Amino acid sequence: MRIYLFIVSLFFCSISFAQTSVSGSVKDDKGQPVPGANVKVVGESTGTIADSDGNFSLSTAKKPPFSIEVSSVGYGVKKVSITSNNQKITVALADEETKLDEIIVSASRTPERILESPVTVERMGINDIKKTSSATFYEGLENLKEVHFNTSSMNFKSINTRGFATVANNRFMQLVDGMDNSSPALNFVLGNLVGVSELDIASVELLPGASSALYGANAFNGILFMNSKSPFTSQGLSFYAKYGMTSQKVAGDNDYWDFGIRAAHAFSKHFAAKANFTYTRATEWIPNDERSVSGGTIGHANNQNYDGLNLYGDEVTTFIRDVGQVSRTGYAEKDLNDNKLENIKADFSVHIKPWANDFEIIGTHKIGVGNTVYQGANRYRLENFIMQQSKIEIKNRNFFVRAYMTTEDAGDSYDMRFAAWNINRTWKADKNWFTDYATAFLNSQIQLGATATQAAALARNFADFNISPTGLATPLTPYVDPENPNAPTGIRYEPGTPQYNNALTAVRQDSNFATGAKFIDNSKIYHSDVNYNFKELIKYAEFQLGGSFRRYSLDSKGTIFTDKDSGIDYDEYGAYVQMQKKFMKDERLKFTGSLRYDKSQLFDGQFSPRISFVYTAGVNKNHNFRASFQTGFRNPTTQDLYIGLNLGPFALIGSEASNLTRYHETLPVSSEAIAAGQDPTVSFSGVDAYTRPAYTEASIKQFDQTQDPSVLKLATKPNLVKPEQVKAFELGYKTVLENGLSVDLNGYYNMYNDFLSTSRLVLPYYGVAQENLPYTDEAIDAVRRKDRRTFQIYSNSATTINSFGFGVGLAKKVYKDFELGINYNHAQFDFDQAKDPSFIAGFNTPKHRIKGSFGNPKLFKNFGFNVNARWSDEYMWQSSFADGTIPAITVFDAQISYAIPTLKSVIKFSGSNIGGKDYLQVIGAGRIGQMYLVSLTINP
Repeated sequence: MRIYLFIVSLFFCSISFAQTSVSGSVKDDKGQPVPGANVKVVGESTGTIADSDGNFSLSTAKKPPFSIEVSSVGYGVKKVSITSNNQKITVALADEETKLDEIIVSASRTPERILESPVTVERMGINDIKKTSSATFYEGLENLKEVHFNTSSMNFKSINTRGFATVANNRFMQLVDGMDNSSPALNFVLGNLVGVSELDIASVELLPGASSALYGANAFNGILFMNSKSPFTSQGLSFYAKYGMTSQKVAGDNDYWDFGIRAAHAFSKHFAAKANFTYTRATEWIPNDERSVSGGTIGHANNQNYDGLNLYGDEVTTFIRDVGQVSRTGYAEKDLNDNKLENIKADFSVHIKPWANDFEIIGTHKIGVGNTVYQGANRYRLENFIMQQSKIEIKNRNFFVRAYMTTEDAGDSYDMRFAAWNINRTWKADKNWFTDYATAFLNSQIQLGATATQAAALARNFADFNISPTGLATPLTPYVDPENPNAPTGIRYEPGTPQYNNALTAVRQDSNFATGAKFIDNSKIYHSDVNYNFKELIKYAEFQLGGSFRRYSLDSKGTIFTDKDSGIDYDEYGAYVQMQKKFMKDERLKFTGSLRYDKSQLFDGQFSPRISFVYTAGVNKNHNFRASFQTGFRNPTTQDLYIGLNLGPFALIGSEASNLTRYHETLPVSSEAIAAGQDPTVSFSGVDAYTRPAYTEASIKQFDQTQDPSVLKLATKPNLVKPEQVKAFELGYKTVLENGLSVDLNGYYNMYNDFLSTSRLVLPYYGVAQENLPYTDEAIDAVRRKDRRTFQIYSNSATTINSFGFGVGLAKKVYKDFELGINYNHAQFDFDQAKDPSFIAGFNTPKHRIKGSFGNPKLFKNFGFNVNARWSDEYMWQSSFADGTIPAITVFDAQISYAIPTLKSVIKFSGSNIGGKDYLQVIGAGRIGQMYLVSLTINP
C-alpha cells in the first residue's frame, strides 16, 4: 500500500506543473540536419537530443521568457530565446570544435554536460555510430578509450574495463533503455545478442569505474548504457543491408550477411509505436589451438597423454601400470558444431503520452535468438538460445518507475567437451578402450620388441580401430567387460561419417551428462526500479531518491545448478539518495554525494557511498577538474552460489551452504587401488570440497613431474563466499582549448577486498592430505595413482588486490574537416601471492593500449572516410578453461562512405583487421581474422 501511494504521489506531481513545450530542428551552415545535437534549457539540467533528422522536442516547467542552448560536436554553441509556449524554431550551427560538450545522463542520473561529469564517461553519439569503421556499432566500442574486448565468438564480445574480466565478465553491467541485459543464469552480458539495432540506437554511454552508489550490485568495474530512439521524434521506415566476406586461416573465406529494418510512427501526439528486426549470419572464427594442456609434445604420436586445448575427448585419461598415463583420442572443436553463427533480434514498443506534457507510458518486448559459442570452464555451443525481456515503464522529466522480466531458454545448447567424451563412449566404453590400449601396448613390447613410442602407436591403432599389431602370435580381439558385456567395443567414428553425425545428434539431445551433452536453462530475473528527482520541489540543491528490487529464479533441471528436485529463488533490494549542488561564484564548483544501501537475502547489507567535486575554471568555463571517491560491491553470482557441475577433469561447486549438501558424485578408483584393497568407488559431496584437507593444483603438477611428496602443499581452507568490495579513487581533467584541441585525462586507484575468485583443490580418494608425508602413505598412493578429485570452488581472497591506471585522450580538427584522435591507456594490478597461494587474479588486460582515428565526414561532396588503429602489448590470460600469453596486436579498420541525399541513403565500404594477421583475444577461442563489407543504409 505504501508503494502504491508513493507511485500515485509521483503521478500527480508529474502533472501538477505547467509545461512549456519547444520543438524545432537543428541544421548546419549548409542547411543539412545535425543529428544528435544537444538542446538544453539555460540554467537547468533539462535537455534532450535531436533525432537523426535534426528534429527535437523539449518540455520544461519553466515559463517564458527563457533561453535554450544548442550544441553539437564540431559546431559552436548557440543560444535561442523562447518567448511563448509551443514555439517552433530552426537553429543553424556554425562549424567549431566543441568536443566533450555533449549532454549525458548516466553519470548522475540527470542531464549534464560531459565536461562537468563527476566521473569518467565515454560516449558514442549518432555521428560516431554512423562513421564507425567496424562491422557493427557495438564492435566499434572497442575504439573508445578504456574499452578492451574479450572475444569468445564472432558475435559474442565481452567488454572489459579496468581489468579482472574473462568472457564471463560479471563485474560489468549493460543497460538497454534501463533494462539489465545480463543472462539470468550466467549473470553476465552476452554481447549485443539481445541488445539494440544500429537503426534504433540513439546514444551509448560508458562509465568504466565503480558505479554501485547509483546502480547497485554488479556495477562494479563498469557499466554501459545503450539508449534507443523514441518513435515520437524518430519516425519512418529505415533499412540497412550488409554483405561481405570474412577470412581466417582456419575457417577460410566465408560469406557475412546482416540486415535490419526499423518502423516507427507517431499516430497522434498521444500515441506512438516502433518495431525493429535484425538478422545476422556468418561463419565462426574457428579455434584450432593444438598445444598440450597436459604437457609434453603436440599430438599422440610422441605423447600418449596428449590433451589438445581445442581437442575434446582427450581429457579422459587414466594411469596404466607398466604403460603410463594415457588419454583417449579426441575430436576437434570445429567438428563438434557447424561453426555457423546466427542472431535474430526483434523488439516492439508502444509509447503513450496521455496529456500535453512529457508524462509517458512505455511498454516494450524484446527477443533475441541466436547461435554462438560461450567459453567458461568448458566451451559451450549456444544453439537456438532464446532470451526475452518485457518492460512497462512510467516516466517524465522528474521520475521513472519501471518493471521488467528477463527470461531465457537454452534451446539446443550443449557442452562440446561432453559431446566429444560421449561420442567416444558411443563406439567404445572407456574401460574397454583403455584395456585394449594396455593389451596392445604390452604385447607389442613383449612379442615384437617395440619401443615405447612404437608400442603407443600400435596400441592406439588397436584401441581406436580394432587393428591388431602385425606379427603377434595370436591376433588381439577387443576386450569385453564381464561386468558390462553390452558396453560398445566398436571402431572410432570419423567426423563427417553418418555414424559420427548420428552420434553427435544423439548426445546433443541428451541432458544426462553421463551419456549426453545438452544443458537446460529456463531461468528468470524479475526486476523493478524507481527514481524521483526533487529539483522542481526543492531549490536548494538537486536531490534524487530511488530504489530497486530483484528476484532470481533458477531453473536448469540439475544440468547447471543443484536444482534437480526444485527451483532456486532468492531476492535482492536496494535504495539510494543523491544530492548535487553548485557552489562559488558563477557556480564553478559542483558537489555530488550519493549513498546506497543494498541487501541480498543471502548476505548482510552493503552501503555504497560516493562523493565527487568538479571545478570549472577559465573565462569560458572550459577547464574542468574533477576528483571522486566511490565504492562498489558485487554479490556472488548464481554460479558462485548454486552451480553443481561435474565437468570430468574437475567439478564446479557453488559456495552457498545448502548447495554443498545437495551436490553428490560417485567415482571409480583405479584397478591398482582395488588390487591393494581399496573400495571400487568413492563418493564426494560439496561439503567434502570445502572442508576436507586438499592439495593445491600447482603442487600436484609438481608431484607428477618429480614424484617427490615433499613438493605437495596444502591448499588454504576456503570460506563460504560473501560480496566483494572496491574503493575507487579517481582524478580527471577535461577541456577544449581555444585552438580546438580536446583533452581528456583521468587516473584511478582501486582497492579490492574480499575479491571473489575461484581456486582448484585436489582431494585424494583415500587417506588424508597432509604435507611432508612418506612416499608409502595412503594419500600419496592415491595421488600417484591419479585417484584424486579436482574441485573448482568459489571463495573470497584473503589478500587485498590493488589496481591502478590512467588514460589520455586527444582530439582535434587538424585541417578543415579532417579529424585526428588518439588515446592511451595504462592498467596494472598488484597483490601479495604469498598471502593467498591459490588465488588466480584473472586480470586479463594489457598494460599498454594505444588507439588512434583519422577521418573526414565531408572529404568532398557526399564522401567521407574514417580510419581506426589499435595496438596493445602482450599480457597473461588466466581463466578456468586455459591460461596462456596473449601476444601483442596491431589492428587497422577503415571505411569510406558515399551519401545519396535524394534517396536519404548511405553506401559504405568497410574493412576490419585490414591486411593483418589473425589475432587472439581469449586463450581457447578462435583467432580473429579479417572482414570486408559493403552496406546500404536508408534512413529517411
